[in-house]
Amino acid sequence: MAELTALESLIEMGFPRGRAEKALALTGNQGIEAAMDWLMEHEDDPDVDEPLETPLGHILGREPTSSEQGGLEGSGSAAGEGKPVLSEEERQEQTKRMLELVAQKQREREEREEREALERERQRRRQGQELSAARQRLQEDEMRRAAEERRREKAEELAARQRVREKIERDKAERAKKYGGSVGSQPPPAAPEPGPVPSSPSQEPPTKREYDQCRIQVRLPDGTSLTQTFRAREQLAAVRLYVELHRGEEPGGGQDPVQLLSGFPRRAFSEADMERPLQELGLVPSAVLIVAKKCPS
Repeated sequence: MAELTALESLIEMGFPRGRAEKALALTGNQGIEAAMDWLMEHEDDPDVDEPLETPLGHILGREPTSSEQGGLEGSGSAAGEGKPVLSEEERQEQTKRMLELVAQKQREREEREEREALERERQRRRQGQELSAARQRLQEDEMRRAAEERRREKAEELAARQRVREKIERDKAERAKKYGGSVGSQPPPAAPEPGPVPSSPSQEPPTKREYDQCRIQVRLPDGTSLTQTFRAREQLAAVRLYVELHRGEEPGGGQDPVQLLSGFPRRAFSEADMERPLQELGLVPSAVLIVAKKCPS
């Protein structure tokens, strides 16, 4: 059995054919180890499985084109005659060595990634410590500025109190000099004369409210009553007309003219009052009227 080519060995190890061809082409067909190194380094690349645009030729184990066969015919046949033949055991041994090489490359890669992860963790911790220290310095600066601000405000407050005390002392000295004695001997200030006491709101006369309607209750001779709302400027004749229209039929025939009386104080309204508005007669906002029979003249 013929010896495995580099492409076949990589495929035997489990690498995809397209990826193995690409690794061999990009490493210049320098052998399985170089191709394996490339495959390990670029295993996570997003375009690792994309095929190459240029033809890979006989380097990747593909058959040469018809134009290439003429130039490679003599050398290819000579190389084929001298190519060693491997037994099944030798082929298995070669595959085993390749797998061990793959495992070694994988371990080396994992160790390298672990070292890189440890280095990244150390950098992260170092940056965290630097950030914490910077934050602590910032807090200390803020506390120091706040303490200085409090000291400055306290000094200004003490200075203001001192100025007030000095002014009080100067005022005392000026009063003592003005009145020729101690401050306690100066005459008391004159009491202010009492001014006119403003009248309280309760003492003001109440404002008379204007009503535009009034509620009239009319008591009829039979004990019943009528209630109606009228405008305040309507004449009393409108109330009499309302009563005459709604008092009902009396037994015995015709209806007597209506005579209106006020409840209290007792007052009989005349024909002249019938032409006067309810507002002028004092019947707003409400009143009770009594109907009395008017004897015909």
